[in-house]
Amino acid sequence: MNLRNSLRLAALTLVLAASAQAADVAGKWSWVMPGRNGGSDRTNTLTLKVEGGKVSGNVAAPNRDGKDVETPISDAKLEGETVSFSVTREWNGNSMTAKYSGKVEADKLTGKIETTRNGESRSRDWEAKRVTEKKAESK
Repeated sequence: MNLRNSLRLAALTLVLAASAQAADVAGKWSWVMPGRNGGSDRTNTLTLKVEGGKVSGNVAAPNRDGKDVETPISDAKLEGETVSFSVTREWNGNSMTAKYSGKVEADKLTGKIETTRNGESRSRDWEAKRVTEKKAESK
């Protein structure tokens, strides 16, 4: 193999390695869901951490009293630009699991939420935006 081909191979390897890297999902993400029975909209917050290639985190969502309840995520995966995870909520002896999946594009996470309740599957669109911390202004 001559030098020119070696350089082409090295450049191709770098491009492929860069494109295979996982998206930057760490941090806080928020989205608004319509309220129950015509009630006020509810803001949900997803906090994701990535350590050693593993994704973990929680979802904070308001309960019926309006207080945020944090629920850990499970089965989290990050493959390229796609993140997926599940959230299982329990109440009054019942439980429901929501499966989230989405594609990360800069500061936007767009995908689907799939749930099954009483044997009936439902799917809805989901779009979260990265929460950026506001820096304090110096005076």
